[in-house]
Amino acid sequence: MSVWPDPVERVSALLREAGVESTVEEFAEGTPTAEAAARAAGCTTGQIVKSLVFAGDGEFALALVPGDMRADRSRIATECGWSKARMATAEEVHAVTGFEPGGVAPFPRGEVAHVLMEPTFMRYEVVWVGAGTHSHMAMLSPLDLERLSEARAASISDPG
Repeated sequence: MSVWPDPVERVSALLREAGVESTVEEFAEGTPTAEAAARAAGCTTGQIVKSLVFAGDGEFALALVPGDMRADRSRIATECGWSKARMATAEEVHAVTGFEPGGVAPFPRGEVAHVLMEPTFMRYEVVWVGAGTHSHMAMLSPLDLERLSEARAASISDPG
């Protein structure tokens, strides 16, 4: 029987099956912001991966953006070939990813058509991603993140 909540177990199982060197941790204080997540994990805010869901032209995209940057909707729309992009609603986020907003993991991928990853993550040895709930995160290499999420590198952020 799993010791993790179901969403966290889905993430953990994918990491195990892929043979990825990673750590999944629960942070009792929660990780409601990138700054709080960085404090909890003991890393820089740039190492926190915000997994943001955007909608446009009848599709959804997952944008993987550093905690110290802001997603740029126009850049995301351009990368996806959309006329414009908007933040997905909480209901849409859950429907297309299987995760609640604030706990979205970048994998398993869900029903998103595009996964875009800010290339600045590659400067770090490890990054921290949401692992299914507001209080769980996983640490892994940016290369493993890119591979497991099936992301395409794209400049989709502006400095925060």
